[in-house]
Amino acid sequence: MADQTYSLSEIVGTSSESVDAAIKNGIAAASQTLRNLDWFEVKEIRGHINEGTIADWQVTIKVGFRLER
Repeated sequence: MADQTYSLSEIVGTSSESVDAAIKNGIAAASQTLRNLDWFEVKEIRGHINEGTIADWQVTIKVGFRLER
């Protein structure tokens, strides 16, 4: 990572399956529009409840990507 400049973008990944799937969905979607993704940080985990059960997971993720020179 020497001599690199990075930018951050905050996204929210979702999944009805799991937190892990929500993270993977968010990263996959971000990689379609952002280049040079290098790392991520999970900031917050939330869930949506429907009729007493977990309906969806919502994960706020910061992704870091290298700026092109």
